[in-house]
Amino acid sequence: MTTTAQPGLGQISGNVLFYSQPEPLSPEMHGKLGVKRMDGPFGFAKAGHAIPLTVGEFPLAAVTGPIIFVGDEKLPIAVMGLNAGDNMFVQDNGLFEPGVYIPAYVRRYPFVFAQDSEAQQMVLCIDRKAEFIVAGGDMPFFENGKPSEYTQNCIEFCNNFEIERQRTMSFVQLLKDLDLFEGKVATFTPTNPDGTAAEPQKIADYFGVSEDKLNALPTEKLVELRDNGALAQIYAHLLSLVGWDRLIALALTRGPTTPEAANA
Repeated sequence: MTTTAQPGLGQISGNVLFYSQPEPLSPEMHGKLGVKRMDGPFGFAKAGHAIPLTVGEFPLAAVTGPIIFVGDEKLPIAVMGLNAGDNMFVQDNGLFEPGVYIPAYVRRYPFVFAQDSEAQQMVLCIDRKAEFIVAGGDMPFFENGKPSEYTQNCIEFCNNFEIERQRTMSFVQLLKDLDLFEGKVATFTPTNPDGTAAEPQKIADYFGVSEDKLNALPTEKLVELRDNGALAQIYAHLLSLVGWDRLIALALTRGPTTPEAANA
């Protein structure tokens, strides 16, 4: 799916994390704009404690923190903070901490595909409010009225992201069809002044794969999941859940208070 926006498009619908003013990209509106290079370009991601993830990213994201599923659609997300609006892995200088996986959802910013409700098609947009979009930017969006090489590369990245998003939807539907989801709770057990364990506190409610349901599948179904690659992604998700302990430990080192209870 390759597209660039044209003048006269209908209303762009939907709210998307990080994108406060999405505009269909066009030479008429954005012909003199571009992206300026920044030493720390990810400051916007500080507000994202739970970031959408595609299934192909599971093995890489699993080393950073929990991969969970949320909402009726069971959207997979990377948990990168315990409290809303606070990504614990984005530093004040606008860079992610070394060794932390940066989701593709973050790396595609400020570009995004959006739904044109009138034309019934996806159009390429930019977030006009992005701090690094400026007139005469180092990487212009257009050259001689046509998408620049930079923009073409970004379109390709967004196309690939959309393909992975569709594959992720198929993966989630497979888990639904096999009835593998169950509700889970992440908890934190603080310590009393005398060193004893206090009452556990809830950090988040979410959906995850049930190991009992997974192990109860017929052998032929497990072989099928292995052969189509889904089993490896399931195990990546399950192994990632130990990351709750990492987030809690990180939160405790940064302040005297216990983590706040919050649904991811």
